[in-house]
Amino acid sequence: MTERTFSIIKPDATRRNLTGKVNAVIEDAGLRIVAQRRIQMTEDQARKFYEVHAERPFYGELVEFMTSAPVVVQVLEGENAVARYREVMGATNPKDAAPGTIRALYAESVGENSVHGSDSQENAALEIAQFFTDADIVG
Repeated sequence: MTERTFSIIKPDATRRNLTGKVNAVIEDAGLRIVAQRRIQMTEDQARKFYEVHAERPFYGELVEFMTSAPVVVQVLEGENAVARYREVMGATNPKDAAPGTIRALYAESVGENSVHGSDSQENAALEIAQFFTDADIVG
């Protein structure tokens, strides 16, 4: 089933000019980038996006990190896009990530792990809506 998922190329990756390399891994995995925008996430955007973690000890650090440099927000499309992209990203801890995954290739640490991807279809729809309108998405 063709579906959409949401991706963020995080500040640690944009700072190192890895957007093109990350995009190549995404596209080589059979996912299409149907919307993409480089933005400087505001503190309000980061707080809202990660509000599910608001009670966690790392929340403030996460918000600070996500606003520290530009990010690239994306809508990806493909067969089982949510599961496929999670596979392509690799484990949160790059030391545990399978070879060839984005995090195995580029992540610096558990915190600076280069990419975010939606964990469900429901969250993908919510996350996409925070940064894109239907008019932005060119399938």
